Amino acid sequence: MDMPTRTPADLSFDNTFARLPEGFHARVRPTPLAATRLVSISPAAAALLDLAPQSLAQSLAADWIAGNRQWPGTDPVAMCYAGHQFGHYVPQLGDGRAIVLGEVRAADGVHWELQLKGAGLTPFSRDGDGRAVLRSTIREYLCSEAMHALGIPTTRALCLFDSDEEVYRERIERGALLLRMAPSHVRFGSFEVFFYRGQYAQLRRLADYVIGHDFPALRDASQPYLALLREVVDRTARLMAQWQLVGFAHGVMNTDNMSVLGLTLDYGPFGFMEAYDPGFVCNHSDHHGRYAFDRQPSIGLWNLSCLAQAMLPLFDADDGEAAAEQARDALSGYEPALVAAYSAGMRAKLGLRDAGAGDDDLGARLLSLMAAGGVDYTNLFRDLGALRVDDPTGETPLRDRFVDRAAFDAWAADYRARLRGEGGDDVARRAAMDAVNPRYVLRNYLAQQAIERAEAGDYDEIDRLQTLLSRPFDEQVGMDSYAAEPPDWGRGLEVSCSS
Repeated sequence: MDMPTRTPADLSFDNTFARLPEGFHARVRPTPLAATRLVSISPAAAALLDLAPQSLAQSLAADWIAGNRQWPGTDPVAMCYAGHQFGHYVPQLGDGRAIVLGEVRAADGVHWELQLKGAGLTPFSRDGDGRAVLRSTIREYLCSEAMHALGIPTTRALCLFDSDEEVYRERIERGALLLRMAPSHVRFGSFEVFFYRGQYAQLRRLADYVIGHDFPALRDASQPYLALLREVVDRTARLMAQWQLVGFAHGVMNTDNMSVLGLTLDYGPFGFMEAYDPGFVCNHSDHHGRYAFDRQPSIGLWNLSCLAQAMLPLFDADDGEAAAEQARDALSGYEPALVAAYSAGMRAKLGLRDAGAGDDDLGARLLSLMAAGGVDYTNLFRDLGALRVDDPTGETPLRDRFVDRAAFDAWAADYRARLRGEGGDDVARRAAMDAVNPRYVLRNYLAQQAIERAEAGDYDEIDRLQTLLSRPFDEQVGMDSYAAEPPDWGRGLEVSCSS
């Protein structure tokens, strides 16, 4: 395969969102941070733009990316949107610390919107400073690329900058920048802002833009706007299933953090499940557990209901009840899509090739046993592949992790019987299970170690984690410690919205 050879100077920008009328965005230039320095580059993200990674480190390119000089051809804007935050509608939010630089079309025809996060004040900053701190930027940089490697739709992270500028959150920290990428950063809240303002012409203009830009096949649908809602419903349902299957908790599932493309968007106080707890809350600001792990699927539907309400004028402007019925019909596809995706994913995690009548119960029983003893989610599923169908003695290392070992023995007997009924061999099944059950995920304590080293001026751990997590399903020599359960200090780490 040919290596990418393009440089940042070769990129041709066309900011289609910036061509939308006033009210959709605000034009604003990035405000440079003091003494920025390039910390890390994602080769996989760079390849999406056909960029040679080393070209990003050139001084002029780094100045362009960091906003120290305007990148030729860019038309920077901050996007306007609203959103329901923790269930309460906030009439205007918008990009308070992110600026869309422009859009680049790669050689394969895919368009990528480049957004600089932490780039300074915008008209939507409200009481914020428009900055991002190093710890939150490292977490998003690492996790967005790790999620992609896990096969989960996500925004991407091209590169990360540190700086000498002081930014205050809970304490004085260093400001940082992230250059992230997505085909589009349009959110559920992008529709809500125009609906609640009664600006239905702008609402229609936004829907037309999204269809033309990201879902051109829907133009020929008999009801394009309804088809758009159905597409978002389906993508969101499948995304929620993927989050649950890998043990990922987002932490802030507000409607302004939900992508119409079904991407994982806005990494704040996220967390990967360690000791299995269905009520796991990764955001210490979420005092009532609204965004607990086991509530994510229902919140996904709640958020889609907010989007559907915002789109009602597009379905039938003259008959509100008819429009509502169409929206309800579109939303009714959420649960079947979610259940189908989750059931198929859990069967794959268990190494089952074909669907069986008791498979959902088999998976649920295992999760219940794991919850009772706080069994490590990632490691249990990974190590389950070592179980041999006709050798119960191989279960001993697994059963020792459970509080109720007799209950695990009973479950394992049923599991072996189910596997035996499918035939096949242990080696092939383990290979299939290892391809869907990761050995490595971005545990909070691993991210925290990288953050602490970076704050001390050592960035090597960032690249080490990025390389490790780019192949999460592979056993990697010398990396066993990165699959270990957290040390005592790393259990229950609190993560906030500024983390």
